Amino acid sequence: MYKASLIISFYKKIEFLKPVIDSLMFQSEKNFEVIISDDGSPDEIVRQVKKILAKSDLNYQYVWHEDNGWRKNIILNKSVVQSKSDFLIFIDGDCILHKRFIEEHVRMANRGVVRAGRRVNLSERVSEKILAGAVSSHYYGIPILLELLPDSLRNKAKDVEQGIYIKSRWLRSFLNDKDKSIKGCNFSIFRQDLMEVNGYDERYNHPSLGEDTDLEARLRRNGVKFLGIRNQAIQYHLYHHQLSRHGNNIDIYNGNNRNGVTYTSFGINQ
Repeated sequence: MYKASLIISFYKKIEFLKPVIDSLMFQSEKNFEVIISDDGSPDEIVRQVKKILAKSDLNYQYVWHEDNGWRKNIILNKSVVQSKSDFLIFIDGDCILHKRFIEEHVRMANRGVVRAGRRVNLSERVSEKILAGAVSSHYYGIPILLELLPDSLRNKAKDVEQGIYIKSRWLRSFLNDKDKSIKGCNFSIFRQDLMEVNGYDERYNHPSLGEDTDLEARLRRNGVKFLGIRNQAIQYHLYHHQLSRHGNNIDIYNGNNRNGVTYTSFGINQ
């Protein structure tokens, strides 16, 4: 059994996914599987991604369904069902991983606890450099932080401090023993904890509010704790425009909270 199943949310943007896959091949922890959770990319994109994966030494699965609008939560639930590890790590297909990303999530794994990571939001300039293939695997560490510093000072890059890898046990404890909310692009959970709330609520059919926020609220009501893994499980988010929230998502989210829902009837088991 793998130590972790890394579930990568993906749709169409193969140019973003390529450097993400590259970063997987240099992970310090090797005993994991990769699940591409594809929300309906065209056949040609699917063929290209599978070709890239086949050339790597990664253990992977490709979970896909037809494009019928934004159905990210549905394909994520399907990926959870297909996973071959008891421990799940979720990222997005535009988030490049530090070489110790999976190692750190595995190291901090505990039943009844979600580990909530953060990300460095790259500038458009640095993102373009990465997408052009102008960097090596050694770039993701001190070199990228030094390059991002002037962009950060001009507010072109954000959360650059999240990219500082901290080894000190004392500092790690200080940073990560506090309650922390999750981002869907960087968190880990035991499969059983996720199944006890029936996974993602599949009624959400627009991006932003509702994917991770709703899941977190239901898990908390079910007694799961949320702790950080800052400056350990580091990732670098490629630049793109932010997505807007949708009123339908807000209504579903408020309804689940108002009714104290933990186990959604619209999840993995229906």
